[in-house]
Amino acid sequence: MKFASVTAGGQQLYGAVVDDGFVALSPDFPEWPSLKDVIIADALDQLEAAAQGRTATHSDFVYDIPLPNAERILCVGVNFPDRNAEYKDGSSQPKHMSLFPRFSSGFTGHGQNLIRPPENHTLDYEGEVVVVIGKAGRRIHADDAYDHIAALTLCNEGTIRDWVRHAKFNVTQGKNWDKSGAIGPWLVPFRDAAQLDDARIVTRVNGEVRQDDTLNRMMFPIREEIAYISTFMTLKPGDMIVTGTPTGAGARFDPPVYLKPGDMVEVEVNGIGTLCNGVEDEV
Repeated sequence: MKFASVTAGGQQLYGAVVDDGFVALSPDFPEWPSLKDVIIADALDQLEAAAQGRTATHSDFVYDIPLPNAERILCVGVNFPDRNAEYKDGSSQPKHMSLFPRFSSGFTGHGQNLIRPPENHTLDYEGEVVVVIGKAGRRIHADDAYDHIAALTLCNEGTIRDWVRHAKFNVTQGKNWDKSGAIGPWLVPFRDAAQLDDARIVTRVNGEVRQDDTLNRMMFPIREEIAYISTFMTLKPGDMIVTGTPTGAGARFDPPVYLKPGDMVEVEVNGIGTLCNGVEDEV
């Protein structure tokens, strides 16, 4: 089952994506105004039961990011061995993972255009898997980490490359331009370790494969990400962890190949789906 947040007829809704469109379920659950509230209530199973046998209520709708009101989005940087080598600084695998925050305003939904700002045109793509926390925890052991995941989705963690170099220890400003990235299309409930352990990320730009790797090659696997992050902060339902991108981003070409208006980026992961976004200039 695939659960999405959408806008239809000027109204924000959540529900299930089915073959013939979208089934609005939010009117059936006024006690849960958003998918984040469903996650907090540990109620994805109730949502799935309510969607069984239903036909689409909407065929005309626009995807929002799955959790439009997400409060905490943490991203893991440089998390594949080839990605570390791309920096050409001779460094070995770091002892600890790199982390930075992103905010929901920096993302748009599936089918919407990424926005390239007028101040800088080094807009780049990064295909990644996102885990959505469903069970709160502090100092979570890596062996128990998967028990804290409610759902999975995808991210194009779009970055304005020049702006991540504006300060010595800080990439935040290059990672949070309005609608520079995308999350979606939907949430897929997390049921089995194989959904992550056997997952493959493929990113295409205009049909050309730019990134292609498997999550089992991460330097810091998702279990370790959850364990490490929960050491210094209590993870809460609705928190999102963007888990890392493989080699092949546009900045690492010689010369770099950045996104431009008219480009189409697809991030595909088996068992989750495909996130598609065009590119346009900010007006």
